[in-house]
Amino acid sequence: MTFSDVMFWVFAVVAVVPALALLLSPKIVHMAFWLLASLAGFAGLYLQLGAGFLGFAQVVVYIGGILILFLFGVMLTQKRDYPVREKWGLALVVPGVLAGLLAGGGLLFLALGTPWREHAPAASEYTAPGIGFDLLSLYVLPFEAVSILLLVAMVGATYIARSQDPGAEDDVSTEEK
Repeated sequence: MTFSDVMFWVFAVVAVVPALALLLSPKIVHMAFWLLASLAGFAGLYLQLGAGFLGFAQVVVYIGGILILFLFGVMLTQKRDYPVREKWGLALVVPGVLAGLLAGGGLLFLALGTPWREHAPAASEYTAPGIGFDLLSLYVLPFEAVSILLLVAMVGATYIARSQDPGAEDDVSTEEK
């Protein structure tokens, strides 16, 4: 086994094992940290495949942005303790197993029917500098529009989470009433 093969298996385990732990974890904050580990494993796989932009975008956008927003959303919501797994039974297990078998069979069909290449294609102009140049020159307007949309969504989510908090004090103090 070469070093590249060993690193592939390390990143694969780091991607899959935390994903399974995420599914089995009863607490949402623990789920977020398992998701962090799984996303880091996928970023390592992308980097090993030579997709540098995709690997670093995984770290910056998903780990650095989306996951942090997820944690803020958890912290801003109400602190009620709802049980995650209230009901068990065949009515819940059978559809899940059938969906898993169907998805697994479809993935297996696609994997076995795909003509895989032995070697990666030659590097094209879509490397990190090329994508960065295009993003900040040709596509700067959509890039900025999406960033403003995400900012508005984050402020709106914070407003909605805060306005539904029954324990929050009113803006008007008791002295002004």
